[in-house]
Parts: sequence; structure tokens; C-alpha cells
Amino acid sequence: MKKRLCLVLISILFGSFSGFAQVGTDLWVINTSGKGGNLKLLTETAYALTDRPEYDNQPSFINEYQMVFSAADENDNFDIIVYNFNLKKFTNMSRTSDRNENSPMITDCGMYISAVVSEPDKKQRIWLYPLTFEPAELLYDDIEPVGYYDWYENKAAMFILGDPNKLIYAKGRNDLLEIDSAISRSIHKRPKTSEITYMTESSAAEAGIIKSYDIENGEREVYLGGLEGSQDFIWLDKNHLLMASGNEVFIRKYNNTEWESIGKITSETHEKITRMAYSKDLNVLVVAMNRK
Repeated sequence: MKKRLCLVLISILFGSFSGFAQVGTDLWVINTSGKGGNLKLLTETAYALTDRPEYDNQPSFINEYQMVFSAADENDNFDIIVYNFNLKKFTNMSRTSDRNENSPMITDCGMYISAVVSEPDKKQRIWLYPLTFEPAELLYDDIEPVGYYDWYENKAAMFILGDPNKLIYAKGRNDLLEIDSAISRSIHKRPKTSEITYMTESSAAEAGIIKSYDIENGEREVYLGGLEGSQDFIWLDKNHLLMASGNEVFIRKYNNTEWESIGKITSETHEKITRMAYSKDLNVLVVAMNRK
């Protein structure tokens, strides 16, 4: 029934800039203690899950013990990789030589891994990769170039590359809701709400502002400022946000003004945390860090 619901919703909605500029990054795993606003990093446990000159980034948990991420090979081709924390095993979900997969995550219905695919003709669109490893399916044939996205009710809120960039929500075919413009790359549904949250454009000297749009009632909120020099945030739960600055991770309640440090990773080989993924089941935080 769950699979049928997902397929029906997608089929009702839709019928049938070139690439991501990347640098060498690795994924690090840090054990945590506490929950919610009491979360702390056990920084002495931090270790590199990947350790290659190529790009390993954009982590996202898909269940209580597995994570997906985007990884480049020596030919600069990007595939979706699944990591099983129980088995300590990496598996290729995709292995394509003519296209690149980025920003993988689980869909609302739980039957697919979605990804932004840079196709041979340079289009960037969202594709769905069945967990059964059947062939991938194109979702939105007429919406591109997609940069980043998240899900609400089996429909995507998407960062569309342009001048300016735009954040849209696909309510249906030829029914696209424009939420905002001049946004940066972090787009996240706020847990247990109908809110799509995002950050305005930021710079090294000026922090972006975290904003919200409620898909159900159209209400807008401003959840104060992010951290200077950072484009990435995640929701820890409905009430708490995580961001990083340098090698240090910070937490903040959504309606507070101050960020509080929960730990700093010491490394001679890596610096500058960007994207993050948290698992309350495993009590771990996975972060992407640039190679020095």
C-alpha cells in the first residue's frame, strides 16, 4: 500500500547550469550524547569514514542504520553510495558513466532514493532510484536546473538555479508555487511540521537568515540568523538547529538568538565542516570536511 501511494502521488503530479563544482571532501563520524537541546559531541570518538582525494559528501540517513551520500571516482563521475553502519559496508546504489548523481535522500514514501542528476545533455533534474535497485525513474521532466531540494507530502521543494536562484514547491503539473528568491543551498523540511525552511544568501562576512514557509497555510517565519561563513544547517528535531563554523558544531533553539558550541573536531588533515546528517538511533553525527 505504501509503495502504491507513493507511485500514485507521483504519477498524478507529473508525467512522463552544468554539474556541481566540488572539492576534495571526506565524511567524518562523531558519537553523540544527550538528545535535543542537550546534544553534545563526543569529539574524542571522531574518525574519518572516508579518506580519498575525491569527493565524498552530502550525507543523509535513510533508516536507523543506513546512510546515503554522493561520491566521485577518479574520473570525476558522481554516484550514490549506501553505507551500512551495522555491517560497516559500502554499496554502490548507482554506477553510471554518463551522468552524475548528487544530493541523495530518502523520499517521503520510503520506496526510493531521490537525487539531482546531471544528465548527458547537461540538464539537472530529480530522478528516483528504487530501493529494489530497479532502473531509475525521472520525476519532474519539465523542471530544471535543480540544485538542491527536500520533500513534503511526496512533492519536492526545489532550489532552481538562475539569476536569481528561486525556491519553488511542486504542487502539481503546471502548478508551481514560488516561495522565495536569492536563497542559498540548504533546504529542509522542519520535522513534524508543514514548513519548508531555507537560508538566504550569505557570504564570508555576513550570515544568512533562516526563514520558513508553511506549505499548508502560507505563513512565513524568520528564524533569526545563521553563522557567518556557513551555508549549511540541519534540524536536529522540531525545535533545534545545528550549524558549523570551521571545525566546530553549534546548536540553537529555533527561537533563541545565541548559538551554543557542542564540540570541536581536531584534525591535522581536514577542516571546515559543511554538510551534516544526524541519527538519533545511532547517536552519531556525520559531517563533511574539506581536505587540507
